[in-house]
Formats: sequence, C-alpha cells, structure tokens
Amino acid sequence: MERVVTSGTFSLDGGTWEVENNVWIVGDDQEVVVIDAAHDARAILDAVAGRRIKAVVCTHAHNDHINAAAGLVEATGATVRLHPDDDVLWKMEYGEKLGYAPLADGEALTVGGVRLEVLHTPGHAPGAVCLYAPDLGAVFTGDTLFQGGPGATGRSYSSFGTIIESIRERLLSLPEATVVHTGHGADTSIGAEAPHLDEWIARGH
Repeated sequence: MERVVTSGTFSLDGGTWEVENNVWIVGDDQEVVVIDAAHDARAILDAVAGRRIKAVVCTHAHNDHINAAAGLVEATGATVRLHPDDDVLWKMEYGEKLGYAPLADGEALTVGGVRLEVLHTPGHAPGAVCLYAPDLGAVFTGDTLFQGGPGATGRSYSSFGTIIESIRERLLSLPEATVVHTGHGADTSIGAEAPHLDEWIARGH
C-alpha cells in the first residue's frame, strides 16, 4: 500500500478551493488498484511504476477525487469504478466523455491478494463508498471520515444526518484497531474516532 499526495482544486456550487488529496495505491508487484485519481495522472503513474492497474476506484465523484481518472484510463486502459448514486457529480466533471463501471454495496474487489469490501456510506456525497481491507486492518474512507470527524456536508448533494448514520452503522462497527486512511490529511483509527460521535452530532456539522 502506498500513498501519493497530489495538489489541485475542488470546485462545487460556484466556489473553488485549493486542496491536497491522498491517492492510495493498493496491491502487489504485479497489479494494483488506484483509490481516488486526484489531480496528477503522471505522479500516480510514476508511483504505479508499470504495474497493471486493475481498477481506478472512486470513493465519490467530487472533481478533486476523479479529475486524473481520464489520464489514467488514456494511459493504461484501466476501468473506472464508481457508485452510480454519484452519477450527477461525475457528469459535472466528465459529461458523457468518460464512462465507469458501477460499484455496488457489499461487492468485494481483490487485487494482489488483498480483499477490498465496498461499503456504501452516503452523506458527503450520495454515492460515497469506503473500502474495507480486513487483511490490512484498514479502511479507505475518502471524505466520509477524517481525523476529528465526518466529512463536510454543507454543499449540494450532501447530508449531515446521512453521513452520521453511515459512520455509525458502517464504520464504527469495524474493529477499533482498524486504521482509517482518509482522502485528505492524516490517518486515524476507528478506536480514536468512535468516542466522539455524540460530540459531532451535538455540533451538527
């Protein structure tokens, strides 16, 4: 497992923000999946280093998590995977120019002997998913859960109540030792975040 940090912009609802994204590469010496193709296809390809990209998996379709997907597809022919509930966000970036294969809740992807279980966790975006890797003791949460709380829900197609339910039901039920690899910023763990759920609810955002 490797992390590549890329920089660019996130745009939605008429605003644009500078962001740094975590791109996660999971697999072995022969094949990998790329989780969240953000900003810089060349940097991601350099990290992949000639291995086969089995899939480009999107935790959600905000533009900062998918804007390098086209470059990876063009360079390697890889398939993009996305939960179809995020189709409206995907089309904001790509229209009909680039397609994807749908991800389903409960589906399992296997790459290099690593099993990634798809958990549909809407709230930050309607089609947001997390990828749980029990063999690694890790979960890739995109923008659903960060160190210090849930992802933002103040913009279109998001819901605070929904993200709290997703975190409570789908993430905090994982083993406490599970490492949380996020879409931005530092890692955390389920055990570190679980005690703060009531604080987040009281804060209401």
